[in-house]
Amino acid sequence: MSAALPQRQGVNVSDRARGELVDNAVAAGVMTRCAMKVALLDLKAQFATIRDQVVQAILPILDSQQSVNGPAIKQLEELVADYSGCRAAVGLSSGTDALLVSLMALDIGAGDEVICPPFTFFGTAGSIWRTGAKPVFVDIDSATFNIDPAKIADAITDKTKAIMPVHLYGQMAEMDPIMAVAAEHRLAVIEDAAQSIGAAYKGRKAGSIGAAGCLSFYPTKNLGGVGDGGMVVTNDTDLADKIRALRNHGETSRYHYKYVGGNFRLDTIQAAVLVVKLTYLDGWSAKRRANAARYDALLADCSQIVTPKIAEGNESIFNQYVIRTPKRDGLQAFLADHEIGTGIYYPLCLHQQECFKGLGYNTGDFPVSEKAAAEVLALPIYPELADEQIDFVADKIKTFLQ
Repeated sequence: MSAALPQRQGVNVSDRARGELVDNAVAAGVMTRCAMKVALLDLKAQFATIRDQVVQAILPILDSQQSVNGPAIKQLEELVADYSGCRAAVGLSSGTDALLVSLMALDIGAGDEVICPPFTFFGTAGSIWRTGAKPVFVDIDSATFNIDPAKIADAITDKTKAIMPVHLYGQMAEMDPIMAVAAEHRLAVIEDAAQSIGAAYKGRKAGSIGAAGCLSFYPTKNLGGVGDGGMVVTNDTDLADKIRALRNHGETSRYHYKYVGGNFRLDTIQAAVLVVKLTYLDGWSAKRRANAARYDALLADCSQIVTPKIAEGNESIFNQYVIRTPKRDGLQAFLADHEIGTGIYYPLCLHQQECFKGLGYNTGDFPVSEKAAAEVLALPIYPELADEQIDFVADKIKTFLQ
């Protein structure tokens, strides 16, 4: 049997206790050196546990052929709004489209500026660009990888209309100081919560603090569908109504258009699958936190590895478990040789991307983000991982470093 290691959050484990736990794990034989495959993510393992429920949810939609705007859409919206502590939710075609439509609903466009971090998925800045607005980058905090609130004020101009903090890897950004600077300058805050449904900051759920929170249901997310999908959650019901119109070309009544929107609808099948999976989300997130705690304990004595830092008052859902090391590329290659999957989120900052050259940024402008891009490595963290698999990954990391 695998040795039990402490859960990450809510447990204070001394260095000595961590060492004893690791020694016990080794003595119990869980630090196996036999051949073992560990995928970065195994969607099939999760699907196997809920297959019958998912099939039963999909079949009535196929029989009814209500594949667009079916009843499962409203059901999911109500459930996610309640889960996120918000008054309203609007299902959309993707997390990126959720960002785009939120910007459109707030009338942000050509000539405007939106502040965001350069160390994030492309959709953050890409959605700003697509409205005609200009992404203005602000460097990140070195510990959490989220935007550094202390640097936001210096980036604000008379063209700034919004701040788009990203809750990266499943941990929320420091929202209190972000909201304070936004209030001072009368700016909207759009939370890019694509990786963080269920995460909390001082007891408040991701997406519930800013004007809008944008979720992604891409299959690899903690709450993933069987294709693309997204959602906006908000406490502003008027904003929610406008987003509902924008997702359907701006239509407010049949063939009458108040706005120029687009086709940003969430498919009914996606909603039905997500309704099933939402009931399991808290349990899956708890297992991710337990897996993170196990990694923390097993890697605690690795001086060349920095394990994730969860800021005080935050509860992460560990969409990714990201370590950092100057030896990242060599470590990734070594783990691949031992059939251990890893990922780099993200290898090149947005200000260095070819398509954003026109913004005028240069390498060196955001040193914290650039250093992170050279050092981060995501390890397998999904809920279905066995303890022995985590132990195997940690053992191989130690072997490489030694």
